[in-house]
Amino acid sequence: MRRSLSRRSSGFTLIELLVVIAIIAILIGLLLPAVQKVREAAARMSCTNNLKQIALSSHNFADTAGGLPPAVIIRNYTAYPYSDEIGPNWAVMLLPYIEQGNLYNQVSGSVQLWQNVRTTNTTDKGWTNVRGNVLKSFLCPSDGDTGVCARNLANVTNWARGNYAANCGPHYTYNAGSNGNTGGRLNGGSSSGGPWGYSGQGPFSVFTAAASKTIGMGIAQIPDGSSNTLLFSEVRSGIDANDPRGVWAFGLAGSSTIVAHADGDCTLPNDKNGTTADCSDDIHDAPSLPRQNLSNWTSCDSNQATARSKHSGGVNAALGDGSVRFITNSISQQNWWLLNASNDGLTGNF
Repeated sequence: MRRSLSRRSSGFTLIELLVVIAIIAILIGLLLPAVQKVREAAARMSCTNNLKQIALSSHNFADTAGGLPPAVIIRNYTAYPYSDEIGPNWAVMLLPYIEQGNLYNQVSGSVQLWQNVRTTNTTDKGWTNVRGNVLKSFLCPSDGDTGVCARNLANVTNWARGNYAANCGPHYTYNAGSNGNTGGRLNGGSSSGGPWGYSGQGPFSVFTAAASKTIGMGIAQIPDGSSNTLLFSEVRSGIDANDPRGVWAFGLAGSSTIVAHADGDCTLPNDKNGTTADCSDDIHDAPSLPRQNLSNWTSCDSNQATARSKHSGGVNAALGDGSVRFITNSISQQNWWLLNASNDGLTGNF
């Protein structure tokens, strides 16, 4: 008698396949946050290195020129500086010191005209020829290049993005601290600022044709000490083509400078002041995107912008001694002021 042999399929049953898929999904769910944390840690480290190199390049510039580069040169100060009145900024002048000498040489003649603006009274726009170059040294990997800024700045368009900003101090508006003034809140006098009456001059200044020079303070001459004062911090790249925030070659507030960032309604790093209200940065005609951490008073003059980043919980910032620290969003407003003011006579805590 012939025995019948039972046969079993060598393939997976539907239930077994679903179980395997579920297990894989669980494993991916467990691993993905870890992978994201590793990537962000690497990006934050790269950002830290970028800031360190920028800080050291400003030291080299100061050793050669006798002081820090200007945050920006403006022929005649205006709170709506999108025209021929505006010249090159600190980033353009640091190009030879970050291994971009060939790029700088293309515009060096124009930059020199602006560095002597008191005598030349120039409106030359040759310096803007570098504006479209994407430079890795000026980009944080966590934020990165989000497309050009198509806004008409200095009467030209198509500006490459950047994520690092010179600290012009917590004094209220550029004009309060232009040409090396001590910096304060406009309605509080030239030497007072914030709720505490502190001086608020930053290590970087806006210079105009009225200034006797266009070179800022030396590193060793920072009144509060280089290890107690921030030189550079991060800013976000604008995610809208008309947003001039995060533009490396343009010296506007929020583009490549921070100013008035511990006063008024713009008090802390990554300041939102709510998720729906238009507040915090003051950048004329820039879109307000509070849910993307880019809130703004679109009708205000371009005079206020705080440090911003896509790092979780805070921003990277370079001090005058070349060190880089991570500043948390929870820092007190008073300490944020003290760290950004170069002449308040006090030492802030991180």
